[in-house]
Formats: sequence, C-alpha cells, structure tokens
Amino acid sequence: MKFTRVKSLAVLVAGVIGLAACAGGASEQTTGGTEATDGAGNAPITIWHMENTPERVAAWGAIADEYNATNPEYPVEFQVQEWDSIYANIAAAAQSSTQPDVLFAIPDFATYVRNLGLGYPVTETVDSLDAAHGLYPASRAAYTDAGEVWAVPLYGMVQVLWYNAQMLEAAGVEAPSTWSELLAAAETLTADGVSGIAVPAGKNLASDQVAFSFMLTGGAGNWFTEDGQPNFNTPEVVEAISFYNELLQFSPEDSASYAWGEPQAALNNGSVAMAIEKGQYLPPWVAESGLEPSDLGCAPIPVKDQGGEAGSIYYSNAAMVLSDDENRRAGSSAFFTWLMEPANYAKFLHAEPGLFLPVTGNSAHVEEWRTNETISTYPECVDLMLELSNVGGLFGFVDGQYISRIGDISGQNILAQTIQRVYVEGESAESAVAWAQQEMETALR
Repeated sequence: MKFTRVKSLAVLVAGVIGLAACAGGASEQTTGGTEATDGAGNAPITIWHMENTPERVAAWGAIADEYNATNPEYPVEFQVQEWDSIYANIAAAAQSSTQPDVLFAIPDFATYVRNLGLGYPVTETVDSLDAAHGLYPASRAAYTDAGEVWAVPLYGMVQVLWYNAQMLEAAGVEAPSTWSELLAAAETLTADGVSGIAVPAGKNLASDQVAFSFMLTGGAGNWFTEDGQPNFNTPEVVEAISFYNELLQFSPEDSASYAWGEPQAALNNGSVAMAIEKGQYLPPWVAESGLEPSDLGCAPIPVKDQGGEAGSIYYSNAAMVLSDDENRRAGSSAFFTWLMEPANYAKFLHAEPGLFLPVTGNSAHVEEWRTNETISTYPECVDLMLELSNVGGLFGFVDGQYISRIGDISGQNILAQTIQRVYVEGESAESAVAWAQQEMETALR
C-alpha cells in the first residue's frame, strides 16, 4: 500500500517540479569518479542531481575528479537525473533499496523523499559547516524538522525584477519599488508592440514561483495555520492573486503558456521591458540582447503599497544523505566539508554563475565566487541577490513552518491553477482562491 501511494504521487508531480533554466539531459549519466579507486577499494559514493545542462554536468564532473584526486577514503561519483522523472525514480529506488548515497533536493521534494522513508539527519555536518562558514538561516530552515536538519545546504536561488534600462529611460520610468508603481510602469511601457512585463501563467512551477514572490511582498506567504492546515482563503491572498492578474494584462498574450524560458527570451529580444526571475538572466544577456551589461537593470521585487515587506521566493538547494551505511554517510560528510572550502565552493557555484548563489556569508566564499567573469560584470545585481537571500522564503516553510506534505500541494501547481482560473477563465479572485483552499484541503486528507 505504501508504494501505491508513493507511485501515484510520483505520477502526479512528475514533470511539474523543476528549477529555472534546467534543460534536458540523459538520465543517470555518470560524471566524475568512474576511474576513482582507493587503497581500501571502497565503491564511490553515488550522488544524484538534476542539474542536467551540459555546462553543469561538466563542471560538477570536474569537481568530483578533483576531489577524488585527493585520495579520499570514499571517492564520489555524480549521476545525472531529470526533474521530470526523479519522483518516480526515487520512489522505485526506495521500494527496491537501491537509493543513491546522496540526493540533491529542494525543500518540498525533500519532504516527499522523507515520506518515502529515506534520509538521515545531517545536523552535525550542517552545524560544523555553519560554524566554519556562517550559513544563511534561510538555507537550513526549510530542512529543519523535529530538532534535526535533513539536508546539507549547498546553493541558493532568489528572484529579482529584471528590466531593460534603455526602455525605462526612454519612457521616463524609474525602476518600480511598489505594486502600484510596477503596474503604472508596465502600462506605460506597453506600447509599439512591446509588452511592459512578462510574467508566466502556465500550469507550472515557474508561475508558482513568480506569484509566490509577490505573495511574500504582499504579506500572503503563509498559507497554513499553526497546526499545519491550509489557510489559503484570506484577504491577503485574494489581493495578491488580483494583483498578479492585473500584471498579466500587460504581459504578452500567450503568457498562459509561459514557464521560465519565454519571459527571458522576450526580455532579451526586446519584446518586453521587464521580467521577474532568478540569476540565470545574467550570462546570456549581452549575446542575446545585443546590448551592454549596464543595460540590464535589476531591482527588488516590488512590495505592496500598504503593509508590504521585502522578499522573494528563495530556494535552498541541498543534499540529502540516504545511505544506510554509517561509513558511507561519514564519507559523504567528508566530501561536503571539502566542497565548502572557498576555492572548491566557488568552482561548484560557477557551474551556473548568477543562478547558483552562496548559502553562506563567508567573505572568502563570496570573494572566490566573484572571480567569475559573469559575477564580476554585474556587481550590483549580485549584491542584490545576496541581500534577498536573507529575506527570502518558500511556501510551506515560512515563519518557521515545516509542512511535511507541502509536496502534495506544490506538485499539483495549485497556485498556478488559481492564477489560470482568474486569467484564462475569467473567474473572480475570490472564487478562485476559495477553490484553491478546497483543493489544498483535499490534497492533505
């Protein structure tokens, strides 16, 4: 019976949970460590990750090779998975006891994995890294439950408002800081075939993410009661959904099919003036826009005019330790300790400069990370993303929460569906939010 429930949930969420800018790749491709041996003949620690673009695969394969060259007791080997199949794959692995030693995760996926009966506390390792490097509190909070930490934070992601500085200057528009200013700017900039802003409204995680950033800046980020029951049907949520729908009136007409790539492509080709996303906007800007680095502007997510506060969706990406073998768990901890040394950590983050952010305030980490050409080209935007890393949040984990079944809700993209009901079907925000409340209650029964 356990596997039946797991399998059905895997089918439900497969294909809808993914990180921005992830591209297709070969499942279970092995990178790094394949030639590794040691005096004891220990088999490599297998690490599954879903960052399957060629650049990330190559960079992390090189990291594994470099670590293995230090002749550790347990070498490491990265194996590449895909977000659209990892739920089913890890469920099958749990059933057959063939799980990897280490699995990269985001917070809601981590709750799903724990509900499969997998995972060991890594509190001692995380405390040690925190003492050595100063982890951002938000990076570990979403993995902390029952007095233990269940994953080792490795890199973060936040969203900002990106804009074409030339377009705003030509229109006499300042970078907006409030919801009303953003709406006014989007309306002014919508002219001559250009849309003022591009925001996604597809049934996908991209829409969930952008909408949740506004929910945080509008005081609507907490969807649950103190005892973990859905509390989505609130005036603050209705206001945030209404505001998002207003923004969509100045977004391209096909926004109902948008995920991550379309707003970025539209900003880069000059068909929109503003977009909201993570730091993957930095590397291709000059090549794809034909403009200068200074023409890519960035600003905090605008806040609600009355009662708003700074915020952004924040993803702490972390590594869960799944091995049943105590020695292999210790070997995994040794790898994390080595990885977080400043020179090694910078190389790890440079696999996707701008998107992968440090999860520590260690000045040595930040200085090494800034040696990358992309990072050093956009210092103001980099500083902004680091600042927002301290005030970010994620649905199910705000205000010290740990909603153990948040994956049952996020896997259905209930927030994105709420947006679609208003934007595509013309339903009132009040009615759509009430529907979402019922769906969340059903998901957790």
